[in-house]
Amino acid sequence: MTISVGDKLPSATLVKVTDSGPEQVDTDTFFAGRKVALFAVPGAFTPTCSAKHLPGFVEKRADLLAKGIDEVACTSVNDAFVMGAWSKSADAAGITMLADGNGAFAEALGLTMDGSKFGMGTRSQRYSMIVNDGVVEQLNVEGPGEFKVSSAEHLLSEI
Repeated sequence: MTISVGDKLPSATLVKVTDSGPEQVDTDTFFAGRKVALFAVPGAFTPTCSAKHLPGFVEKRADLLAKGIDEVACTSVNDAFVMGAWSKSADAAGITMLADGNGAFAEALGLTMDGSKFGMGTRSQRYSMIVNDGVVEQLNVEGPGEFKVSSAEHLLSEI
């Protein structure tokens, strides 16, 4: 079953990229008591993710914070070291990188895709959402191969 607006996020463990190394975080704690703009990409360093998706959120982060967002976070089915390297190469210091290395969070959300024909295996679909105190307030899931509704600009237009 796919997560919907009004649903509580499932409990899962993600790995947060920090300056002192990977740090496990549980979703219940991470999203509790605040408003988070969360976006997901199929893979770090992939073309659309690196050229448009992550840079858009880096560019619009201040605008999102000005609209009441407490934190902007990115998740992907990659390990924390890849997410950390991607963050550094993209100069994305203000974006919290949450690694979903085994895809358990994407699976629990019902937002996986099969990237096998690209040698990527099971990955997260591309989406953006606003999570308020652990509950999905807005959800924008892309169609296969698309990049329209999950952008930072689109998410900002909905706040």
